[in-house]
Amino acid sequence: MGHAVHGLFSDVRYPSLSGTSVPRDFVEFPSTFEEDWAILPEVLENYAVHYETGERIPQDLLDRLIEARQFNQGFDTYEYLGATMVDMEWHLLGEGAGPDDVIDFENRSLEKYGLDNPVIPPRYKSPYFSHVFSGGYSANYYAYIWSEILAADAFAFMQEQGGLTRENGDRYREYILSQGGSREAMEMYKDFRGGEPDVSNLLKRRGLTP
Repeated sequence: MGHAVHGLFSDVRYPSLSGTSVPRDFVEFPSTFEEDWAILPEVLENYAVHYETGERIPQDLLDRLIEARQFNQGFDTYEYLGATMVDMEWHLLGEGAGPDDVIDFENRSLEKYGLDNPVIPPRYKSPYFSHVFSGGYSANYYAYIWSEILAADAFAFMQEQGGLTRENGDRYREYILSQGGSREAMEMYKDFRGGEPDVSNLLKRRGLTP
């Protein structure tokens, strides 16, 4: 849905800059942003019903489903960051500077960033890290968590401004969805938010703060 509205509300001159034609680390922002709205009670009650009877999902089950979103997020975040930094280290190598020992290079990369806990390996080991060698995420695997930082911060900002209101929706549409890739992404976000994103909102979203 996030990608859909990004395209539907695009209002730029050139199609090549419309909708999701934005930097890789911005493209998942509207999509991830939808996830928090999807579990907002006043939104969720409109669709979380039995497909035949229309009966609403039991509150106890719903509470447990929502709580499960934060399960094991420490492990999940650590393994993701490990893969992110290995990706960066591969793409910081100069031409012809490939290592002779892939595993040694990977281990040294993790150690460099304090992510070398043997109990939590990186999400993808280099020999099968298809995202960054053939999947279009070269030096961009960090984009997923950066988009989540933006999404968590934008959601917190909207809650501070009154939550699910037409005014908030119009602001999001004007400053983010309608702009596509016609402007620098961070400048668009700062115009929308009034400042740069606060990473603490990601930690709250993931349940990593008290």
